[in-house]
Amino acid sequence: MRLLFFISLMLLIGINQIFAVNDSLKSYTPSRVTGNPPVADGIINELEWPDDGWDSGFVQQKPSEGQPGSQKTSFKIMYDNDHIYVAFKVQETEPEKISRRLSRRDEMEGDMVGIQFDSYFDKTTAFFFWVTAAGVKIDGVNVDGNESDMSWDAVWSGRSASSSSGWTAEMRIPLSQLRFSHAEIHTWGLQVIRYIQRHDEVDIWQPIPRDASNWVSRFGTLEGLRGIEPKRQIELMPYLVASTERYEKEESNPFRTGKSSAISAGFDGKIGITNNMILDFTINPDFGQVEADPSEVNLTAFESYFDEKRPFFVEGRNILSFGVTPGDNESSSDNLFYSRRIGRSPHRDLSDYDYYEAPANTTILGAFKLTGKTSKGWSVGVLESITSREKAEVIISEKQEKVDIEPVTNYFIGRLQKDFNKGTTKFGGMFTAVNRDIDDAAMNNLHKSAYTGGIDFNHTWKDRTYYLNIKGMFSHVIGDTSAIKATQEASARYFQRPDASYISYDPTRKSLSGHAGIVEFGKGGSGNWRYTTWINWRSPGFEINDAGFQRRSDDIFQVIWVGYRYYKPFNIFKEINLNFNQWSGWDFGMNNRYSGINMSASSRFVNQWSYSIGLNRDFAQRSNYILRGGPAMLLPGGNSVWSSLSTDYSRKFSAGASLSMFEGDENSNNFLNLKLRLTWTPMNALNISIQPFYSKNNTLLQYIETNQMQGEDRYIFASLDQETIGVPLRINYGITPELTIQYYGQPFISAGKYTSYKMITDPKADKYQDRFRNYSEAQLSYNSEDEVYNVDEDLNETEDYSFDKPDFNAFYFISNLVIRWEYLPGSSVYLVWSQKRSDTQTLGMFRPGPDMEHLSTIYPHNVFLIKVSYRLGV
Repeated sequence: MRLLFFISLMLLIGINQIFAVNDSLKSYTPSRVTGNPPVADGIINELEWPDDGWDSGFVQQKPSEGQPGSQKTSFKIMYDNDHIYVAFKVQETEPEKISRRLSRRDEMEGDMVGIQFDSYFDKTTAFFFWVTAAGVKIDGVNVDGNESDMSWDAVWSGRSASSSSGWTAEMRIPLSQLRFSHAEIHTWGLQVIRYIQRHDEVDIWQPIPRDASNWVSRFGTLEGLRGIEPKRQIELMPYLVASTERYEKEESNPFRTGKSSAISAGFDGKIGITNNMILDFTINPDFGQVEADPSEVNLTAFESYFDEKRPFFVEGRNILSFGVTPGDNESSSDNLFYSRRIGRSPHRDLSDYDYYEAPANTTILGAFKLTGKTSKGWSVGVLESITSREKAEVIISEKQEKVDIEPVTNYFIGRLQKDFNKGTTKFGGMFTAVNRDIDDAAMNNLHKSAYTGGIDFNHTWKDRTYYLNIKGMFSHVIGDTSAIKATQEASARYFQRPDASYISYDPTRKSLSGHAGIVEFGKGGSGNWRYTTWINWRSPGFEINDAGFQRRSDDIFQVIWVGYRYYKPFNIFKEINLNFNQWSGWDFGMNNRYSGINMSASSRFVNQWSYSIGLNRDFAQRSNYILRGGPAMLLPGGNSVWSSLSTDYSRKFSAGASLSMFEGDENSNNFLNLKLRLTWTPMNALNISIQPFYSKNNTLLQYIETNQMQGEDRYIFASLDQETIGVPLRINYGITPELTIQYYGQPFISAGKYTSYKMITDPKADKYQDRFRNYSEAQLSYNSEDEVYNVDEDLNETEDYSFDKPDFNAFYFISNLVIRWEYLPGSSVYLVWSQKRSDTQTLGMFRPGPDMEHLSTIYPHNVFLIKVSYRLGV
């Protein structure tokens, strides 16, 4: 109650604050093109760029805030009815030190110049365009004033060239790529930037303090754009994909012939409904060029989160995001919309069949996405997609048939938000709907319908320094009793827990509803100190995993964070950051489940090295999940420490190393993780990075399974010693800015050995050692032929229950080789070779040398693919 009173008081104090005006705002007036327009080849000549209209006066934002840039930079802007033209003169007193790293588009490498347009002039949204000294293009959108969305790819031209005094750059940006409203004379927000990599120096045209809480709202202005009209963008992109696969042939399996080939076609498009509203669509999409997910061994009951990499779903994803938990923690990835649900692997388990052939992913028949922002401050995002009914061909007892493995499914995501007072206040909402056409009883465990939604309110005051965020969310799922029973018993909630008296578990339900919310208050900038505090809750019935992502429900989460930032260079330091965190959590029975504190510090040195260190204390916790449907169990706390060190990335060779350790109380768990990064840039066109990692985990209680004896549950655990090694390798080679080669490969091995098998006896006993009991040698016997442990708990020479040997060795190798050629603006050719190798064993011994050797002997699954797309601009 005190926290809510404090938040309310601060809101009342701040609600009447007037938005502060920056008295030192710069303005720039561009000139109209009078002759032939610039060709944007990077070479500046006086015929295209007359001497008048050049502006400079850049100041450092870092490292020496407010001081003149260490090198002079000038720019000029011109326009005509169809384009904005930008030129840069980038002077350099040591031209041999210019960093001209050649990389793939949107990778920020080397020296570069950029320009940002707040063409909505809403003080929150800006389109940015960069060109590096090597001629690589980078573009994206600043949203909510600070966050950068690099997924937006415009069709524009940009080049750079060497000059006697340094280098130059030109841009030609079609007005069709920008969003603005009708007006006789336009005023846009404007910022121009230069980055000098060897100094890690950022020079900006419009001065903005580093401690500013908002970026776009402090832009200067671009004045006097006359006679330009919003353009409707129409782009159509058909594409053709041919692929062939090679894998190990299985003589007894008619589906594993060792090879397969396919040819498919699809269609992407982008249509401007208005200049401010863009409709993206895709028909029969193919994402064969997308990099594979990293390997892992997940021994928890919770789903792993992987980033979205498919271009259609990545672009503009910010507008369709509705986070469930703020901050940077294990729940921060939870969201009402997780786009990887669309086109996911089919749900139906086929392990009971002798042989089967099934698609790895559900086919996306089509999808469209409408996004934009109106002149009245309404941000709109709508996504609609339909995935096909999928069938698998199966064989059991020599009988072959086709079975449904995924129903036809429709996904709808809608987002609406309104800006008030130039974005200082926002109010909006989101709604998602998933509907499945289930006509096979085998898939009655899926929700027939799932709906989620939420409303959000954000208010900032005192020059956007202070903020108040409030969110409320709901969920409602409908389905057969088997589907809702599975939802109640899922790892996110475990309604069947015998000690969860505050939860109503009903296996006859046909629907389930829940709610969640956030109340957050903080200070985001303006000075050295900043802080935030929030309360986040999720009711036991909250379920969003049909369209979104969520690991846990039944949680009330409280956080206080305080940070200190010092950006003025002194002694050997360029900047220092200090942080303190405190957190606590309860379930809806008001049982304190967890709590902890954390302190961390990070610094950047004048030699461009950086260092960070952190200390963490987790207090004793009450876990509702460790027994996976059993009663809650008390677990010891622990201490952790982490540290990292990185050298100057601008050098041809750079390195980084990190260490993290956890030591549990009562010797309950010990964890060690080591990471190393070695990056070598032998020439501007080539970058090689290897990032090996090693982890070792020793835990006293690792869940194996739940058995029953005389109608009572037996929760079987063991001590686990696990070791893991991975060696990710990346090679980037740029032949030209439009023709690049990228390779990613990762060998991965992990081994886990289980010992000291035990059963949980009293999960809430005062002493940790009284909460479980090891099986004696007389109670436990091992059948090596079947790899099964048999348990005679009551020692009557009769097996009471058994469990499989849990020891494991995991061997994985993934690699992607992608050659990308943008032969025309927006039109590309991809040549792709991907390879996977995988195997598992039950040895349980970690042997790096022999394990890596075994990995090389596993028969590979190779995929060769060519994808050709052609952009039709209308």
